[in-house]
Amino acid sequence: MEKVNKTVLIIGSVWPEPNSSAAGYRMLQLISCFKEEGYHVVFSSPAMDSDFMVNLEDFGVEKKTIKLNCSSFDAYVKELIPTIVLFDRFMMEEQFGWRVVESCPAALRLLDTEDLHCLRLARQKAFKEKRIFQIEDLLVEEVSKREIASILRCDLSLMISNFEMDILKSVFKVDEKLLFYLPFLLDTNADSNFIPFQQRKNYVFIGNFLHEPNWNAVQYLKETIWPLIKQQQSDAELHIYGAYPSQKVLQLHNPKQGFHIQGRAANAQKVISEARVLLAPLRFGAGLKGKLVESMQYGTPTVTTAIGAEAMHEDLPWNGFIENEEVFFAQKAVELYNNEKLWIQAQQQGVEIISQCYDKSLFESQFKTKISNLLANLSQHRKSNFYGNLLQHHSFNSTKYMSRWIEEKNKK
Repeated sequence: MEKVNKTVLIIGSVWPEPNSSAAGYRMLQLISCFKEEGYHVVFSSPAMDSDFMVNLEDFGVEKKTIKLNCSSFDAYVKELIPTIVLFDRFMMEEQFGWRVVESCPAALRLLDTEDLHCLRLARQKAFKEKRIFQIEDLLVEEVSKREIASILRCDLSLMISNFEMDILKSVFKVDEKLLFYLPFLLDTNADSNFIPFQQRKNYVFIGNFLHEPNWNAVQYLKETIWPLIKQQQSDAELHIYGAYPSQKVLQLHNPKQGFHIQGRAANAQKVISEARVLLAPLRFGAGLKGKLVESMQYGTPTVTTAIGAEAMHEDLPWNGFIENEEVFFAQKAVELYNNEKLWIQAQQQGVEIISQCYDKSLFESQFKTKISNLLANLSQHRKSNFYGNLLQHHSFNSTKYMSRWIEEKNKK
C-alpha cells in the first residue's frame, strides 16, 4: 500500500477490548497496519460503550457510534467516502454491507472473520449431542449459509487459521482469491526475560467467559481434570481468570480444592508469566487461541487439546503437550509442572512457534501489497466473483427491505 491520506472505516460488533479477548487484540493489530500506511482509521459500532474498551484516541483512531436499521448511517458513509470498509465478523456485514454497497460502492470491502463461526457452532452442537463432529455437519449448520454468503459478498476475507481456509476452499468451494491468511501479528522478543522455573508456581487458565468454549473448559477442569491432577499433586492450585464471569462461574470457587476463580485479570501478562503451566482443555471451538499464543510469548508451557492447538503451530513441536483424554491430560500436566528439563524444552518450543508462525514481518508486507493490488484492480476483481454478485443481487434486496421496514416501524 502506498502512503496515502485515505480512510478506513471499521464496523465493529463491539468496541475493542484487547485485555478481555484475543479478538480485541487482533483488531488493534489490524488498526496498526492501516495506520502505518497513512490511513485515517474510523472505528464505528452500534454497541454500547463498555468499562473495558480501549480509548481509541490513544491509537489515533476516530470513534463513531452508529445505529442499526437507520438511514443515518447512509448519510454518514456518503460524507466519509471511505477507501476501505472492514466488517468485524459476518454479522456486521449482514447489517451494514448493503448500505455500504449503495452509499459508497467504490470502497474495498474486507471481512475479518476472527474465526469461522459455523465451524465453532457445528462443533459445539456435536459435542452437546454427544457425538463426534463430522465435516459434513458444516453443510447443515444454519450459520454456514449466512457466513459463507457474507464471505462471497466481500472483496476479501481475512482468515486467522489455515485450517479454516482449507475448509472454505474444499468444503464450500470458495475461490482462493477471496481469502487471505493473516494470523496474529506479533513483535517477536528475546526469551531472556522469562521468569525462571523455580520462581513460578500454580496452574492457570485464562479466557473470556462470554465465549462458550472457555466456560465449557472450566467446567471440564472442575469436574474431571482437576480432581485427577489433585490425586497426583495434593498441594496443587489452579487459578482461573477471565473477563465477564457469571454467577455460575463464580460458584465454582473452592479454595479447599485448590480451585480459585479469580475473575478478570488486571494484568494478563503477569498472571500467565508467573504461572508454571497453563491448562486449556478446549473441547470445541475454532480459530487461533489467544491464551495459548500469550503463553508462548510469556514463556509458559501449556497442556491443551487437538482443538486448542489446531492451526497454531504448523509442523513444529508444541510448547508442552496436546492430549484429548482427561487421564493423559492430567498426567502430562503434572509431569510438565514437576520436570524442569522438560519444562524448559517446552518453553523453547513456544519461542520457536512464535518466531516462525506469528512474526508480523512474515505477513504484514504481503497484506499491504494485497490491499494495494485490490484497490488498483477492484473492478476486474469483482467481475470475476460471479457468486458474490449473485448474492448481492438477491439476498441484499431481502435484507435491504427488511431493514427499511424495521426503520419505518421504529419511527412510529
